Amino acid sequence: MLIDSHVNLHAPQYDEDRQAVIARARAAGIGLMVNICDKIPNYPKVRALADQPDIWCTVGAHPHEAKDHTDLTTAQLVAFAADPRVVGIGETGLDFHYDLSPREIQADVFRQHIAAARETGLPLVVHTREADEVMGDMLEEAHARAPFKLLMHCYTSGAELAARMAAIGAWFSVSGIATFKAAADVREIIADMPADRIIVETDCPYLAPVPHRGRRNEPAYLAPIVHKLAEIRGWTPEDAERRTEDAFFALFDRIPRP
Repeated sequence: MLIDSHVNLHAPQYDEDRQAVIARARAAGIGLMVNICDKIPNYPKVRALADQPDIWCTVGAHPHEAKDHTDLTTAQLVAFAADPRVVGIGETGLDFHYDLSPREIQADVFRQHIAAARETGLPLVVHTREADEVMGDMLEEAHARAPFKLLMHCYTSGAELAARMAAIGAWFSVSGIATFKAAADVREIIADMPADRIIVETDCPYLAPVPHRGRRNEPAYLAPIVHKLAEIRGWTPEDAERRTEDAFFALFDRIPRP
């Protein structure tokens, strides 16, 4: 089964043809999709898509949106997560590249998500960009107090942070960036990721893989990412599909495996 672990199907880029995009995904063999919440005001749209049996969702606030979520509490996230169609906490984390929210506010909101992941047992979906040292420190310290599952989504940060996160049991997701000509450094890190903790994603509508680069991304474009992962790891495409499926269900264990 091909599984797209990170889609944004509620995004306005799909307002004209959302159901057609979902139909193309199914026709391309995508068996499951996880629709990711970027901010709490969008949660109703995110959750509505998860009424379909092959689409699940998360709840959370992206670090870009942290400035508008200063009153978001762990208890609120836990309450949303009581819905059985919610299978993860996030997308959350730190983004020091754009700094669209003050860094201290990003960290405060991130802590609420960490606590919610710990309390619910659901995986934490982590976005990190140019925040390697702070991210590593925050997650190591939190994990040492009480462990929780975490996913380093669309991982493009450094090798040192990857090693630190692997040491505390993190999963990693590989996106279309792995297919980009200039992403040799990303491919080197993918080659060293824990073999049983790698999953795949499109992060659609962003980051369309080669040969679709430059277009609006969609879940139907997942196969080139799986094939590139197989090439990097020295696996067959079938092996990569099986391994990433196993890793996905080990991480998102609220989803019943068919």
